[in-house]
Parts: sequence; structure tokens; C-alpha cells
Amino acid sequence: MQSVLTDLRDAVSTRVLAALDERTTPFADVGAPLGEFLAPARSLLGGGKRLRALLCGAGWTCASSAPLEGPVVLAGSALELFQGAALVHDDVMDDSLTRRGMPAAHRRFAGEHAERGWLGSADAYGQAGAIVLGDLLLSLSSMEMDAAQAAAGPAAGPRARRIYDAMTAEVALGQYLDIRSQAQPWEDDGEASLARALQVVRHKSARYSVEHPLVTGAALAGADDDLLAALSAVGLPLGEAFQLRDDELGVFGDPSTTGKPAGDDLREGKRTVLLAMTLQRADGADRAFVQERVGAPDLGDDEVARLQDVMRATGAVEAHERLIAERHAAGLAALEAASLPPRADALLRELADALTRRTA
Repeated sequence: MQSVLTDLRDAVSTRVLAALDERTTPFADVGAPLGEFLAPARSLLGGGKRLRALLCGAGWTCASSAPLEGPVVLAGSALELFQGAALVHDDVMDDSLTRRGMPAAHRRFAGEHAERGWLGSADAYGQAGAIVLGDLLLSLSSMEMDAAQAAAGPAAGPRARRIYDAMTAEVALGQYLDIRSQAQPWEDDGEASLARALQVVRHKSARYSVEHPLVTGAALAGADDDLLAALSAVGLPLGEAFQLRDDELGVFGDPSTTGKPAGDDLREGKRTVLLAMTLQRADGADRAFVQERVGAPDLGDDEVARLQDVMRATGAVEAHERLIAERHAAGLAALEAASLPPRADALLRELADALTRRTA
């Protein structure tokens, strides 16, 4: 099965960069500024695991034995372009310095402004440049999905497009829930904090990272309502496990693998499930330290290490790992119940492991 996934990953990677060029060709007369504008996107889109595209392909195999070509590759490109837009905008909101081991788009634009000695604030220029770059990637993603819809035909195409549209709308809501949670005062109700963190996981990342790509691929292949519902039941818990693993890597991940500094999520003040579990279990002094220092831009390495120790010592990391395992198991149970074709079942089991047992 690995060769099937590798072929699709390569085809989508080629198509994403081709789409960036093809769909901006009408603006070639702009000259050098166009290349300057696209450069951070080209760097960002040149990497990545293409998990959303692979899940789209797995969804296709659930409803069709046809090769993973044509509409699947276009939809995979649309999903990867949308992911690029989300990352660019997310880095602006979090003021992240790096992404995949490179300067985040807004920092790259700011650096170019500063190097050229241009007027005004370099930081403001960088943020504005990244916002409109993310907007461009959203537009290109929509164009690619239009092409996938047309390639899938009048029966399957519109249905897949509706799933894609619902996904893009829900991510905006999820982003708002995330920034809203970070703006709220700390509270003593641990269960409410945990429920709110899980709500953010579901709407910001879990569904768009796993469930929606999987269902989109199946819809493109003409899946019926029962199959789409079965795949949603598989995709949502696996998506939650995926994001929970991502949140753990945001605290404990190896920077050489994740491409981001260790503890970056702690500096950004992300109200993750792991953090909620920690506060539920921490005593007075540790709890006060967590609430005082999480979200501090000047959080030092020693303080990150102390926060990591608190998370381990309270049992929060162990509980978080159990939750990941539970969501992974729920996804596999739903997969078993779906009774999919052997090829599709094998692909999804392989991807389920990749989603939850990753290091980056």
C-alpha cells in the first residue's frame, strides 16, 4: 500500500506547485513583485506530509477501484493549498517565528522590508503581506476544487464541493474559538476548560485534517449517504487523535523534527487539552506558575522545562496519551464496522497509525 500512497503524494506535490504557477500566470505582467509575493508560499508548499491529500485518496478507494488520478489529485491539491493558507494565517495570529524549519511567511516579508530599508513598520508590513498571501492561497484552493468538481462529473462533483465548502467555513469558526479561548481569564472549573479545549480541537483541526478530506474523496467517487456517514464516524475520532498528538508535539517535540522551537505552544498560550488536563491536576504553586507563565512571549527554556515537568509529574501527559489511544481505538472500531473493501481498509489503517504515532 505504501507505493500507492507515495505515488499520490508525489502527484499532489507536483500539482500544488504547478497550480501556484498556472493560476497566477494571468498576473505575470506584474513582474518581480509577483515572484516576491509567491516565494514564501512556494517554500511552504514544497514540503509537508500531504496527509490530507492521502486521506482524500483513501476516501476515493472506499467508493471506487479507479486509479488515484484526475479529480483525486486536484482535490488533494485544493486541500494542500487550503492547508497552506491556514498555516500562513495561523502563524500571523500566533506570531510564530518559524514554520517547517523556515521563517514564517510574515517574518520573511518583514525581513525583506527591513533589509531594503523601506518606510513604515517592518512587522506591520510582514503581517499584511502574509494575510493577503493566505487569501491568495484560499482562492487558488477554491479554483483547484472547482477543477476537481468538474472532473468528477455532475453527480459526484457538486456533493464533494459542498463538503469542501463546509470545511472551509468550519475552520474559520474553529480559529475564532481558539483565539477566544486564549483571551478568556483562567477559571477554576477544570471540566469546562477541558470541554472548551476539545471543542476547539474538533472545529479547528480534527474535522478538516481528517474527516473532511476522507469524506471529500469518497464523495468525488460517488459514495452514497451510508458510506459517507460511516467514513465520518472513522474520521472524526482519528482527527481528534491527530490534533491531540500535534498539541503534545507543540510542547515536547524535537525542533529538528517539528520545525518549530520546543515549547512554542506554551509561549503562544494555546489552551490545549493537555494544558487543561495539567491545570486539573496541578497543586497551588504549580498551578499558579502555569497560569502566570503560559502565554508569556519571553518564556525561557528553563521555564519551558519546568512546565514540561509539571505536565509529566501531575499525570497529565499520561492521561493525554490515554485519550489519544482512546480516540485512535474509536476510529479503528468505526473502521471495522464500516466493512470497507480490503484495499481501502488497509490504506486507512496505515494512515490511522501515521496520524497518531508521528513525531512531526
